[in-house]
Amino acid sequence: MRIAIQAADLDWARIDGTRVYILNLLKYFGKLDPKSQFLIYHKKNFNPELTPDNFSNYEIHKIPFPFFWTQIRLCISLFWEKPDVLWMPMHNIPLFRSRKMRTVVTIHDLAFKYFSDHFRKYDLIKLNLLVGWAVRRSDGIIAISEATKNDILKFYPEIKADKIKVINHGFDKEVFDKARDLGKEQEIRDKFGIQGRYIFYIGALQPRKNLGTLIRAFEELKKEEQYKDVKLVLAGEKAWLWDEIFSQIENSPVKNEIITPGKIKFADLGHLMRGAEIFCFPSLYEGFGIPVLEAFISGVPVICANNSSLPEVAGEAVLYFEPKDHAELSLQIKKILDNPELRKDLISKGIKQAQKFSWERCAQETLDYLKN
Repeated sequence: MRIAIQAADLDWARIDGTRVYILNLLKYFGKLDPKSQFLIYHKKNFNPELTPDNFSNYEIHKIPFPFFWTQIRLCISLFWEKPDVLWMPMHNIPLFRSRKMRTVVTIHDLAFKYFSDHFRKYDLIKLNLLVGWAVRRSDGIIAISEATKNDILKFYPEIKADKIKVINHGFDKEVFDKARDLGKEQEIRDKFGIQGRYIFYIGALQPRKNLGTLIRAFEELKKEEQYKDVKLVLAGEKAWLWDEIFSQIENSPVKNEIITPGKIKFADLGHLMRGAEIFCFPSLYEGFGIPVLEAFISGVPVICANNSSLPEVAGEAVLYFEPKDHAELSLQIKKILDNPELRKDLISKGIKQAQKFSWERCAQETLDYLKN
């Protein structure tokens, strides 16, 4: 079988969960299905950190084009190469396609439907058009969680449930297994000026991640003397509408205790995660939530907001809080800092919960669905 894959997102400088998803599935497709031929299309040059493995059954097609790449340049290649199936791992599909080619799209989340004020107007218009077309006109839909599937059915009621296949994300266990060198951990701490205990967040810096609530909870925590050594580390790249987050930090009475190291290399992330006292994921909405699994396998207790897919992913292995309640979040942080037995119990449950997910399983289920 000839399987075409749109991989242009691997060219981007900014790394997010959707790009990690594409990269990790490409680590497995070639060896899980050596008899199929994979046609991998992108625009420019791969981000060095997102360069996929190149198996003998991979054909990498770099096809630059200045505008409407998916709708013009990719379309031309697809009509020329005539693959049996096209996988679009993001919320977009070509308008014009051969009827003989099956098209499958992955929908990661519908955050723009719930939080339209968190998106720029142009992006919102584009998302509504592209996602609407993709879910209605594709032959099959992959949803990365039951929560995402339910959202598709809610906002696009004309879509039949049997058109949607839920395939959960995985996580890169190897990166976090390697992060056991205390000397390296201290080196990275020194690099970013992280001393003592710290609460950790990794992800995009944008309104939907609800970092304002985490900052307010941290301010409450710092009012008590026993937590004077605790820092808050907000790691990740600036995404969109990030200005308010940094304005809040600048105006915070504990701004000198809040560290924003920016983009973190994959190789360093495991060390920073493993060194944390707590991983906090306060997001208002997630299609899946890979960092929760990364914290689990790192042996770090987790607190996350009680919404969207997060209970589905985290199960009973975390402490939850209502997303906008900074006082409740502060209390949950104190519980873990003050209770070694609770910390130990959450770590044990987290490691067990993480075993339910893997990129290899995700890749195999995706292949099975693409070839169905």
